[in-house]
Amino acid sequence: MISAFATTAGAQVAAATAGATAAPARDHDAILAMQGEHMVDFAFDETVLLQPGYERSPAMRSGGDEVVIVVEDTPTRVVLQHILVDARSGHVTKHWRQDWTYEAPVRFEFSADQTWTVRALSPEETRGAWTQCVYEVSDAPRYCGTGKWNYDDGVATWTSDATWRPLPRREYTKRDDYNALRVVNRHTIVPAGWTHEQFNTKVLRKPDGSQVAIAREFGFDNYQKVDDIDFTPAYDYWKATKDFWVQVRSRWDGFLSQPPGVHLKTKIDGMAMIMPLFEQAEAIQGGAAIDEGAIDAVFAQWVEPAPAPAVAGR
Repeated sequence: MISAFATTAGAQVAAATAGATAAPARDHDAILAMQGEHMVDFAFDETVLLQPGYERSPAMRSGGDEVVIVVEDTPTRVVLQHILVDARSGHVTKHWRQDWTYEAPVRFEFSADQTWTVRALSPEETRGAWTQCVYEVSDAPRYCGTGKWNYDDGVATWTSDATWRPLPRREYTKRDDYNALRVVNRHTIVPAGWTHEQFNTKVLRKPDGSQVAIAREFGFDNYQKVDDIDFTPAYDYWKATKDFWVQVRSRWDGFLSQPPGVHLKTKIDGMAMIMPLFEQAEAIQGGAAIDEGAIDAVFAQWVEPAPAPAVAGR
């Protein structure tokens, strides 16, 4: 005879297993809700000033028209590519990319200037969580964050842990008083689209390992779905060049899927890689064949493995 305890325990295990299966499916749908055509507003405001004599930088406001295209979609991995379109000229700019992985075993972390180190994630860090990794327009790494989706009050919201990222493009041409951002990211799915909140601390990381935080900043990116903007140029660009960018991503994956990681020999703006890759993509859109040798030449010139971590006691 099967005891009542065994029956109850079996039911609890079954319920837990079903919940574990349902959770990533629900999260997966929330991530996919970020795809589509959007009008985007970007706002950044320095808030808390942390050093004597530091003066608050002017607020930054900008915007654009951006389509988010699903590049890869499995139950535990989603890749979303952002592409900007100028409504007046139809000019297309391949923008940032976000990869989402459920219970990711590793992630890359911005450890020093132009250097990203690959670190294994512990089961405690990644259990039930999604790791979002964000990439530059050339598919070079930017940052990763790990966190769980929650559905408080019926609203899908994902919040990352605090991780490091390089200076944003809007700042590195103007600032030399800090060299890294410590960031918590929050994505929320809303009726009109989705939002991306950034809780940023601007930090000067010194060679001796010490850190000086100079200011906190709040960033708010609002993605509002639209149906009156012609994104045909973006779709045409992606259809013509997506196989090329698959090849580019595969080169990056060779560095970012396992330790030690990657170091870029370009200047911080990354243009030494961005320009030749964009030029190759433009040629392919015009009818040229993919030249894997040309891709390899760019990587050979500007990309190398990250330095191996120092061994304690040496």
